[in-house]
Amino acid sequence: MTEQKTRKARKNNMAYTNSSLVSYTNLSPNHSGQRTHSIDRITPHCVVGQLTAESICGCFTSPSREASCNYGIGKDGKIALCVEEKNRSWCSSSSANDQRAVTIECASDLNAPYAMTTAVYNSLVKLCTDICKRNGKKKLLWLEDKNKTLNYSPKSDEMVLTVHRWFANKSCPGDWLYSRLGDLASKVTVALGGSSSDSAGSVLYRVRKSWSDAKSQKGAFNNLDNAKKCADSNAGYSVFDESGKVVYTGKQTGSGSSTGSFLVQVTATDLNIRKGPGTNYAKTGKYTGKGVFTITEVKSGTGSTAGWGKLKSGAGWISLDYAKRL
Repeated sequence: MTEQKTRKARKNNMAYTNSSLVSYTNLSPNHSGQRTHSIDRITPHCVVGQLTAESICGCFTSPSREASCNYGIGKDGKIALCVEEKNRSWCSSSSANDQRAVTIECASDLNAPYAMTTAVYNSLVKLCTDICKRNGKKKLLWLEDKNKTLNYSPKSDEMVLTVHRWFANKSCPGDWLYSRLGDLASKVTVALGGSSSDSAGSVLYRVRKSWSDAKSQKGAFNNLDNAKKCADSNAGYSVFDESGKVVYTGKQTGSGSSTGSFLVQVTATDLNIRKGPGTNYAKTGKYTGKGVFTITEVKSGTGSTAGWGKLKSGAGWISLDYAKRL
């Protein structure tokens, strides 16, 4: 047998299992068959609606839907199986990601920041822990940066978190869950027998109005520069280390906005332009396209961690999550 055939045989004989935490199964026809890559990623999503596990599965029963997920977590924490782990779901707007990721749709609020119930979050921690265990992983990593993550080659005992917003112009999994992915990775890694530092290799920097005001938290970041950017985009916010010490105070002092022009580079062809700073504002129906653009004002708003930038052209506002400052 040739080496190529040997590798193919090994791939086709991968031993995939499904989670024993599942209490409801309704398999979707929407998938690409067996994966072409071993599982080394988990991609949690917000389903945008406080749905039951049964309803989440029901969203994907029609072939015309052309979408699916491996698991769904209902508003009460109940876990459903929609596509077996051995098969690639249609969930993340990226074939390459879905081939190697277990995708999980989580019940959430209808509006930004798409908050989830405690029951949903606790079940997500348990399900991610179970997925890691069954696939021989000892730690779950949240590297935070898109390019760093997608260019990272996980070690054999590592699982990596990815998010839908990296592959499409969407806010999924919502800022509520996005800001907790560092915590999710830490909790899962500890449950697997590791230490919280193994989930990223550094401390978490939290962006809040004050250390005692946990509900005001905008995010928890492994990268201090990213935490600073978040604080700069939200008036009255500071960056705190894990001991509660202020390590940076945001530059904004007004009502959540800052002025001063700067250039950004957009590489996406379909970055939406909105009529105001947030996903709660209507789309103008136009896109920026690829290029370099001048931003004249930044405001905090729903659906963007880095804030919203006002285009000098007057066309509207864009999410700075998808733009690189030059």
